[in-house]
Amino acid sequence: MSLVLAVAALLLKIAGFVFLFSAALGLLRFKDPLQRMHAATKAGTVGAGLSVAGAALAHGDGLTMIVAAVTILFLVITVPLAGHLLGRAIYVSGVPLQGIEGRDALQGVLKRHEVDPSSEATTN
Repeated sequence: MSLVLAVAALLLKIAGFVFLFSAALGLLRFKDPLQRMHAATKAGTVGAGLSVAGAALAHGDGLTMIVAAVTILFLVITVPLAGHLLGRAIYVSGVPLQGIEGRDALQGVLKRHEVDPSSEATTN
């Protein structure tokens, strides 16, 4: 393998790590479930895709490149769809949302369950 391909593979892996780290950090730091879901799906998809691309480039085999391309395509198709469904479930469940100020764009579009704040279980 040439030095240029090795450096490109390393840079892709490092970029993937940075995105995956930021996704994990977003899961830990954000308090709102929709914000956590957004961090996990967006940065996680890009990070995993870059990591897979870097690993495939480092391996250098043609079959590995095809498998990596199919894997990245699968990630790009399924993870945002799963994130959308998760976000919809979060909204409909009635979980208090901290990141929404002003008018709720989904009010009247989706039925939202009412949650009594006094009956919420505290988590540690």
